[in-house]
Amino acid sequence: MIYIHIPFCRSFCTYCGFYSEVAGEESYGTYADAICAEAAARSAEIRDTAETNTLYIGGGTPSVLPLSVLERIVGAVSPFGPFREFTIEVNPEDIVKKGPEYVSGLLSLGVNRVSMGIQSFDDRVLRWMNRRHNSERALEAVRILREAGVGNMSIDLIFGIADFQESWLPTVRQALDLHPEHISAYQLSVEEGSSLEALIRRGRAKEAPEELCRSQYDLLCRELSAAGYRHYEVSNFAIPGHEAVHNSAYWRRVPYVGLGAGAHSLRGTDVRSWNSATLPVYEPSSEKLSEEDIRVEKIMLGLRTDAGVPEEFLAAVSAQGSLGRLLGEGALVRIGDMVRIPEDRMFVSDEIIRELL
Repeated sequence: MIYIHIPFCRSFCTYCGFYSEVAGEESYGTYADAICAEAAARSAEIRDTAETNTLYIGGGTPSVLPLSVLERIVGAVSPFGPFREFTIEVNPEDIVKKGPEYVSGLLSLGVNRVSMGIQSFDDRVLRWMNRRHNSERALEAVRILREAGVGNMSIDLIFGIADFQESWLPTVRQALDLHPEHISAYQLSVEEGSSLEALIRRGRAKEAPEELCRSQYDLLCRELSAAGYRHYEVSNFAIPGHEAVHNSAYWRRVPYVGLGAGAHSLRGTDVRSWNSATLPVYEPSSEKLSEEDIRVEKIMLGLRTDAGVPEEFLAAVSAQGSLGRLLGEGALVRIGDMVRIPEDRMFVSDEIIRELL
């Protein structure tokens, strides 16, 4: 199970707090060299994660890379394939500009799932976010991907934008009209170091009130449920059978290897490692997780999903009396021998988990 981080973007989105760099094409080859060297050095570690055989190339914006660079990077990990699921994140503008030939090239590399950051179908929102595409280009990108043969597509949306709250329902319905196999929807958050944080600090933007975010999340759940999507994780919805294999493994704490600047890994069950977010050279660090760290991660990740966590495990580690109280209040429900957060409480899942612990 491999994650490869591509830290390059052509511009920075207003809300983004992920590690990325605006760099010229001369940097791409150097970075590919580093990925190839790291993959070779960590080959034994990668083989230890082969039980869940997936590859995910994320960022940043992987689709800024030419096919020739992507081919080198994929070639470095291809000995560990073939991959059951091979996802790449793309920007709509890149797909439109590079066209069907680029998409065909991605498919020839083995990509069988594409995740596209659309975020909104309202051009005012997209301009405010400093996205490179508009709604028309997003629709064109979807058409190009479908006609090129992409049969498993995920699109990202963002809700909870205070100044454009009326745009949310049309965005959700436009997304459903496209019939993507998967939809991820995230509440706008104020990330440290982002442009949004600076705008709020200067009084030029404001955070949406919690009641607005809650109402938009509830609307999302209703619309997607009616359209046949399974709400299998707090922020993720899929047509049954199209749940993300790679991301689902994260939530089960399956070991994985992260390659590239800023990438994280889980070795075994108790070693978390990460690469520094620095270019042109990135350095590894690691920590050994305590038993308490592992217990907390299992609860926090498991209760984000519709599978939940074994009741026996929760009973053994939760704060005294909290499990019974939360079950009695309906904040948790039993499904067989598992306990999960019901959909109508998923919006406040963090609060429920904090009380449980």
